[in-house]
Amino acid sequence: MAVKIRLRRMGQKKAPFYRIVVADSRSPRDGKFIDEIGTYDPNQDPSVYKVDEEAAKKWLANGAQPTEVVSKIFKAAGIEK
Repeated sequence: MAVKIRLRRMGQKKAPFYRIVVADSRSPRDGKFIDEIGTYDPNQDPSVYKVDEEAAKKWLANGAQPTEVVSKIFKAAGIEK
C-alpha cells in the first residue's frame, strides 16, 4: 500500500481550508484517511500552517511520500526527511 501525505480540502466555496492527512494513494482527495497531522490556511496573509512534527517525522520514517505542496509546508516548518 502506497501511503501519501497530502492536503484534504475543507471549507466553503472560494474559501478553502486544508487539513494535512496521511492517506492511501488510491483513496479520493477528500475521502478516507489514516491520520490527520496538521492544518494549512492559505486565505490568511501570510499563510498559516500547523504541523504535528512528531507525527510527520514518524510517517516520513515509515515511508510515506509527501506531495509537492506538503513538502514545501514541511520545509517551512523545518521538518526534513
